[in-house]
Amino acid sequence: MAVPTDDGRVKAKLREIGEPITLFGERAADRRERLIYVLSQISAAKGDVEMEDETSDESEDEKVEEFYTPGSLPLLESRRRIAEFSLPRAKDRVAQQREESKIPLNRILDIRKRVFAEVKTFANLGSQIGDERPIAQVRFSPNSKYLATGSWSGNVKLWNVPACTPVKTFRGHSDKVGGVAWHPQATLGLGEGLANLVSGAGDTNVNLWSLESETPLAVMKGHQDRVCRVAFHPSGNYVASASFDTTWRLWDVNTQQELLLQEGHSKEVYSVEFQDDGALVASGGLDAIGRVWDLRTGRTAMVLDGHVQCIFSIAFSPNGYQICTGAGDDTMRLWDLRSLKSLYTIPAHRSNVSDVRFFRGADLPSDSILNGGAKMQSPSPAIKAEPDDDLQPSAFREAFESRQSEQYRSGLYLASSGYDGLVKIWSADDWQLLRTLTTDAGKVMSVDLSRDAKLLASGTYNRNFQLYGPDDVVDLTIKEDPKEEV
Repeated sequence: MAVPTDDGRVKAKLREIGEPITLFGERAADRRERLIYVLSQISAAKGDVEMEDETSDESEDEKVEEFYTPGSLPLLESRRRIAEFSLPRAKDRVAQQREESKIPLNRILDIRKRVFAEVKTFANLGSQIGDERPIAQVRFSPNSKYLATGSWSGNVKLWNVPACTPVKTFRGHSDKVGGVAWHPQATLGLGEGLANLVSGAGDTNVNLWSLESETPLAVMKGHQDRVCRVAFHPSGNYVASASFDTTWRLWDVNTQQELLLQEGHSKEVYSVEFQDDGALVASGGLDAIGRVWDLRTGRTAMVLDGHVQCIFSIAFSPNGYQICTGAGDDTMRLWDLRSLKSLYTIPAHRSNVSDVRFFRGADLPSDSILNGGAKMQSPSPAIKAEPDDDLQPSAFREAFESRQSEQYRSGLYLASSGYDGLVKIWSADDWQLLRTLTTDAGKVMSVDLSRDAKLLASGTYNRNFQLYGPDDVVDLTIKEDPKEEV
């Protein structure tokens, strides 16, 4: 019995014979089996076992796996600007990695030993009630002085850290907030016309916030279902949003215009994240598939096929060629863009892996300062191989080794959160567990690492967020002035 294999044609055939096109929890393979059974019953009733052969039509349809849609002129211009932005950054990153490859092995071991020793001292500094409903996501500001939280109550809140005193509450969503993200050059005190924060929510809207007003700077509409995670492009000119309408979209921050509606997932898209260079973006869906897209061409650069449950989080390593995904199968997978395959599978948690985040140091090219009147820092050049003439050899060596250590530290470890109530820190070179941190909740919804390497934050289902850090951060909490003006 010849029946269609394409799911769309299966649904059309079911509709034609008067059957429901889908049942609760039914997958594509189950749907085709149901069609075969119904057709066989119809044939038996009619006494006609011969059915129309659709093999030729199917062979033609199955050959076409990719399709293209016409793009707009603003999308073409944005692709050119993204290419102009990303290529020099990629060049600087590769140059830096070449210099890092010359670091002596004993020096690398010293850096790892010192960094991991600090990470292993992380402890719970305190817990704060963040909102009236679960905290969906937590994200540190670029200068590590503020924490943004998005809640299922529809509020986005800004907190001083490590004091955990509230700064502002942003109200503009009418449904649960699924994701928040900081502008790479986020600033306070520069007026209401600058977009510094973005959020997405169940009301299908993507909101831009200026941090100077409690109402949205702009509301970007277009999604047909709940918006989950959002991300700012490293240039700060674009925003990506993942949605339950099975698409992710690219928005222009300056014009609030939708530039790209990208399909490619068979189910809801839950997570989206940009590469630090700005050339690539990765999306993860509830179809257990992740995809890496080249923003300059619109093509798929890699398919992340290996998880057996929904992908809830996706993160690019600062090295630019590795990706970590966290999924509902309780594992994290590490992928390599160079070999186009999965490198490691880590049984990370006893329940869903809800979030994964690499540590990014303060000396990265994308880093900026968040304070009144601060401007974006220029990209850090590659490490110099020879000392400057105006520095003494000992002074240069000390400065050189300090900068070398900080640059190498970026991307050296990552954090994960799970529905088992735990936050874990892993080394990002041999993927060993460094530290397990407990929370006061059964589900940890999100995790993030500050760029100054002093704090880790987690948002939980029981409406709290927790701060973790080395013991000496406690002194900072005591000295923090809760009356500091913003």
